[in-house]
Amino acid sequence: MKKTLVILAAGIGSRFVGGIKQLEKVGPGGEIIMDYSVHDAIKAGFNKIVFIIRKEIEEDFRNIIGNRIEKACEGLGIEFVYVFQSMDNIPEKLREGRVKPWGTGHAVLGCKGYINEPFAVINADDYYGKDGFVKASKLLDEGKYGLIGYVLKNTLSENGGVSRGLCTIENGKLTAINETRHIIGTPEGAEADGIYIDPETVVSMNFWCLPASFIGVLEEGFPEFLETNTDLLKGEYMLPAVVDSLIKKGVEVEALRTDAQWFGVTFMEDKPAVVESFRKLYEEKKYCNDLYSDLRK
Repeated sequence: MKKTLVILAAGIGSRFVGGIKQLEKVGPGGEIIMDYSVHDAIKAGFNKIVFIIRKEIEEDFRNIIGNRIEKACEGLGIEFVYVFQSMDNIPEKLREGRVKPWGTGHAVLGCKGYINEPFAVINADDYYGKDGFVKASKLLDEGKYGLIGYVLKNTLSENGGVSRGLCTIENGKLTAINETRHIIGTPEGAEADGIYIDPETVVSMNFWCLPASFIGVLEEGFPEFLETNTDLLKGEYMLPAVVDSLIKKGVEVEALRTDAQWFGVTFMEDKPAVVESFRKLYEEKKYCNDLYSDLRK
């Protein structure tokens, strides 16, 4: 069965220089976080990788990331596809003065014609852990909508507040996501702007499992978004909002919790802790020194 991993990488800076968090080397062999996502997805049964990038960074992206990962996966039967998030499907009158991308929903809509199978979506700069990909692979096998949810306390940064989607789950189904900003860890657990949050709360880290038909849902909803969006400079067509609209229509979305530790370089000060976390994973034999070599066994 064809199973696709879509990696949202259009937010990578237009110039590949120091300071771009998606390109921070965190593994002992200079691996970046995207390496681990690709590795763990293939290990869990994914056989197609789609990178969503911007056209203007294609050459740099291929030279620095894509070509290297493709070479490491040679002979494994993995298909690699590059999709571009562009303004081509945005009316010209709405583009004026717009710098910010049009959101994750708009990015995935760019996969129309490239995806005809169940797929998962992740961020380029998040480490999700092996368990998340195993759970996602099973959901895709079952053809279900789903979210891989993480425990809030496992996703916080010691260097500043973070934004997380706090999930409401009933009988294993996602019923709502409350996007919350400025969440910090405290001795009591966590809080946002002085309001206590249970550190065991399941949160969304934008790890979605979706049927192929979801591309059609995005395509159908995008014109309405453009008509109703009042913030022409910053408004975004976001995956959580689209999924929420489906939930309101009665579509069931599975919510699968994982206790995996999330890693990410939200702030540049996070990097030493992330590097140390990966060092421990290698020490525990969770990964081979030659990262992709175990995929051939």
